[in-house]
Amino acid sequence: MARCSVCFRHCEIDEGKTGFCGARGNDGGKVVALNYGKITSLALDPIEKKPLNRFMSGSKILSVGSYGCNLRCPFCQNSEISWGKEVKRWPYEAEELTPKELAEMAYFYKAKGNIGVAYTYNEPLTGYEFVRDCAKLVHEMGMVNVLVTNGCASMEVYDEIIPYIDAMNIDLKGFKDEYYSKLLGGDRQMVMDFIARAVKDCHVELTTLIIPGENDSEEEMENISSWIASLTDVYDKKQGRDIPLHISRFFPQFHMTDRNATDVDLIYHLKDIAKKNLRYVYTGNC
Repeated sequence: MARCSVCFRHCEIDEGKTGFCGARGNDGGKVVALNYGKITSLALDPIEKKPLNRFMSGSKILSVGSYGCNLRCPFCQNSEISWGKEVKRWPYEAEELTPKELAEMAYFYKAKGNIGVAYTYNEPLTGYEFVRDCAKLVHEMGMVNVLVTNGCASMEVYDEIIPYIDAMNIDLKGFKDEYYSKLLGGDRQMVMDFIARAVKDCHVELTTLIIPGENDSEEEMENISSWIASLTDVYDKKQGRDIPLHISRFFPQFHMTDRNATDVDLIYHLKDIAKKNLRYVYTGNC
């Protein structure tokens, strides 16, 4: 049996088995990333789709995803590559790329406006070794790395990847422990600790998806935005109130089709509340 240290779960994995995320397994008594180099999604996207609105805006970035996730959000947009054995197709069909091949592909698309690589779609830190190895080569080619993550990762993992990451969009999905633990299967404090470190080391923008009846109250948005404002953004030499927050609208999907889409007026109302504490607040899916 081997113990994984990527997130709060600390999965104890038997030989030949996988942990909760479906992406890390026990190979000869050692925890390894089974999704290393296995690519399920690849696209040249506008940087604003990550979403990053205040980092090299107007540019494009090669976005890459694998499979596996350590959360179980019932509204997941990418369940086929994130929810493991709980969906019909697993592991998802994947092509294999080495870090060198991915870095060279990113450089090839530089002529089409590409600035680097974004690690996204599934939870990229379930295979942080691939992120680290690719990002190092991308930096050596003079390009940037973007991480789109749920932030549910240990400081051990953070230290492995942060020397090569230029910007992150991190999900701050809510501000209640019960919401994180019961609905998402996550750990709010681990995410908050990850965010507090990240804003000291790279450009950070945050995203909160508003789920009707779950995290849509004025009080919760006040708490989220005031906590963000309390952080110190050392990287950009700004105060926490300058950290961008994206407030996104929910649409019924996957295991959460019993609810209506978030009311557009509510999204704009919550934006107004957040703007009392934060300088840059954006709406999404409206």
